[in-house]
Amino acid sequence: MFFYNLRLAWISIKQNVSLNLLMVCAIGLGIGVSMSMITLYAMMSGNPIPEKSDQLFAVRIDNWDPDEAYTDYQGRETQPFQHSYKDAMVLRSSTIPLRKAAMYKGYFVVEPANDTVAPYGQVVRMTDRDFFAMFNVPFIYGGVWSESANDLGERVVVIAKETNDKLFGGEDSVGRQIKMGEHQYTVTGVIDTWNPLPMFYDLNNKAFGDAELLFMPFAIISHSEFDRAGNTNGWKAERINSHEEFLNSENIWIQFWAELPDAFTQDAFKDWLDSYVLEQKKLGRFPRPLNNALDNVTQWLEVNHVVPDDNRVMLALSFMFLAVCLFNTIGMLLARFMGKVSVVGLRRALGASKFSIFYMHLVEVALVGLGGGLFGLLLSYLGLFMLRESVEGIEKLATMNLPLVLMAIALAIFASVLAGIYPAWRICQISPAHSLKTQ
Repeated sequence: MFFYNLRLAWISIKQNVSLNLLMVCAIGLGIGVSMSMITLYAMMSGNPIPEKSDQLFAVRIDNWDPDEAYTDYQGRETQPFQHSYKDAMVLRSSTIPLRKAAMYKGYFVVEPANDTVAPYGQVVRMTDRDFFAMFNVPFIYGGVWSESANDLGERVVVIAKETNDKLFGGEDSVGRQIKMGEHQYTVTGVIDTWNPLPMFYDLNNKAFGDAELLFMPFAIISHSEFDRAGNTNGWKAERINSHEEFLNSENIWIQFWAELPDAFTQDAFKDWLDSYVLEQKKLGRFPRPLNNALDNVTQWLEVNHVVPDDNRVMLALSFMFLAVCLFNTIGMLLARFMGKVSVVGLRRALGASKFSIFYMHLVEVALVGLGGGLFGLLLSYLGLFMLRESVEGIEKLATMNLPLVLMAIALAIFASVLAGIYPAWRICQISPAHSLKTQ
């Protein structure tokens, strides 16, 4: 029965091409605008690590000015997002988390052994070995550095596939060396393509930037001084004339994450954290009231306002625009269906039920909706392309994947069927005798 109605719908559409094209354009325009906004919102608000987002926690301690609270970039009072070196070292010593990682951005000049590749600057993620298991980073060659290398800050490095292709032609480079600055670093592993969006583990600079291509032990900073590429903040004047004095200062520049797999571990770590701060208060540190925080991945994205309020407003406006397009479609469907009163009356006189007439017209509406969805996809791709060309740093967001493509088509069909319910119902209410008598 469906295919019979589908054939009738196609015949009906061909009988009035101009009006049906107008409806396709109306639906497509609404879908195009809506899907462009949905794509941006979905990419920005997506869960970057859904399999364990409720087990990974960004740790925060309120070590800031007693007279003025720390504020985020929107001026909202909150706990600082980073830690001092001496606090990070204490956090690293806790045995409660299943895994833990301190981290920051370093900057090195890579000097390839291959003469065809010129030296270049590279941001490096300085972190602990648990980073890779915590954040499900995939390896294609080798693996993470050893426990001793982690504790002693040995000169080892994990590189990304892109770097491996650039420096070693894509070969298994485990055991080979890379010169950075004055030292050689031994490759222990090569990770596959990995770039979570948003880049939740460090939101200080860009939420939708590129993940680092080099990873080295956090502990290297204890015996080597080099450039840092991340943010460094402080609230009080301190004399800093050496690397050691910087490490002992109250400047905050290190992020810390802990994997706490259950409520018991989370409560235990929170109690341990509170105890540490209370002990430090006795030594004159942490002048602000006790205000520690553990934010899981979802909460962390909210705290950092990864999805701005403006995006939610634009999403709502795009759906309102789709609703306007559908109201226009309803008017055109009424005009289209009421023009077929005589045909409907004849079918009813020959025994067709109201439901069969209603169903037949909804199939026709769904077919128009399918055309609108395909046209809307074209408009969405065009809109996203224009965004990529005109807005810097949005390339990774303005990209539509297969689920969003299927969603666009489903939304178009659903919206068109919803718009067609009233016109289809109205045509079913026409009396067969009346419609035949007026012809």
